[in-house]
Amino acid sequence: MQKDKHTNDLSQNKMGIMPENKLLFNMALPMILAMVIQALYNVVDSIYVSRISESAVTALSLAFPIQNLLIGFAVGIGVGVNSLLSKALGQGDRELADRTAGNGIFLALTATGLFILFGIFGAKPYFAMQSQVAQTVDGGIIYTAICCIFSLGIFLEVLGERLLQASGRTVYTMITQGTGAIVNILLDPVFIFGVEPLGIPAMGMAGAAIATVIGQWIAAILAVIFNLKFNPDIRFSLAAIRPRKRVITPILSVGVPAIVMNSIGSVMTFGMNQILQGFHETATGVFGVYFKLQSFFFMPVFGINNATISIIAFNYGARKPERIVRTLKIACGSAMVIMLLGTAAFLLLPDLLLGLFQPSEEFLRIGRSALRIICLHFPLAAIGIALGASFQALGNGIYSTVTSLIRQLIALLPAAYLLSLSGNVTLVWWAFPIAEVISVTVTLLFFRRIYRQKVLPLSAP
Repeated sequence: MQKDKHTNDLSQNKMGIMPENKLLFNMALPMILAMVIQALYNVVDSIYVSRISESAVTALSLAFPIQNLLIGFAVGIGVGVNSLLSKALGQGDRELADRTAGNGIFLALTATGLFILFGIFGAKPYFAMQSQVAQTVDGGIIYTAICCIFSLGIFLEVLGERLLQASGRTVYTMITQGTGAIVNILLDPVFIFGVEPLGIPAMGMAGAAIATVIGQWIAAILAVIFNLKFNPDIRFSLAAIRPRKRVITPILSVGVPAIVMNSIGSVMTFGMNQILQGFHETATGVFGVYFKLQSFFFMPVFGINNATISIIAFNYGARKPERIVRTLKIACGSAMVIMLLGTAAFLLLPDLLLGLFQPSEEFLRIGRSALRIICLHFPLAAIGIALGASFQALGNGIYSTVTSLIRQLIALLPAAYLLSLSGNVTLVWWAFPIAEVISVTVTLLFFRRIYRQKVLPLSAP
């Protein structure tokens, strides 16, 4: 009787009945707001660090691949859990939903252990091989070590938010992400520059890392509380945490490609840093600042992407192909509008944006060209990200991996390296539009295939 009641409750889940435009807006808006706040934190963090020195900005840029990898593992596990959990809820399988959440916790704890080891033993050699500037190396080591050793917060935060997203409760993710980012922003100047009357010393890069970790842990605590109090679709228990192959395998089948995609991003950033270091450390700093600024536009698109994954996975489990198609159309249109705004901002206001980071004349000269050239690929990226949601939601995460490989390794790094041989750093930025054209072409081919294989058959009687 309990199972029948639960199945009936799930049939009334808004992801299966609410109009698609309202549903996507309803689910994505909280995540977009939270991610915009997160993007604001990323920029403010870099602004404060730029007050330390230009070497500190470079250290933050060199640390970015490790930070991105850490977040990539957290998001990858979360995406895998999100996909399987949304499908289980769509099918009305309560037991699978509970075990999916539990096994997600097991995977998060395992990944945390790996990053703790890197923070202790790997941070020093990682920075020592990238720069000869002592201030850059020392600042990067302490920042990365603190973020990795205390990384459990980000893993619990992301997993908790994905559990809420999968069941359609995205408003709580806005609160967790937003609160964590705001706390981080408020604590940055306190720990970076110190507050003498309170006895808090200036800690520089270490202070920036401490503020980051505290923000992540506060968001994690909120995510746990919200799941326990406001997410009745999932029942937590120690028994559910015990790893089970039939649960972990589908989580990892989607999650590993997502992790690999973010790992690819880390490799790409590392590779670009090495190419740009061949010109000047300033170019590396510019690249890091670009990544902070572009997050204002990419983060909202990823918010749409996250909501789209949950909606598509739910309706795939519920066998509603028309809702899948309409959701994708709305997602593509919304992402395109956001990215066009980003393109306009980077083309028209580069000096204003770069001026936030105490730029030298050389920094401003290099950064102006970088922003105006790289932003040309934003509209194409909108299509790739929006359609890529279908790959993850329908269990074909390998497609996302392939397109990301093309965009960030197979096409981008070779193009950047070849352009760098000209001796003109401005030409290197053209590698981004070149790689995006190739990647979107492959994305369209993959989407055509997955649509025919998985969506069209749902219409069959």
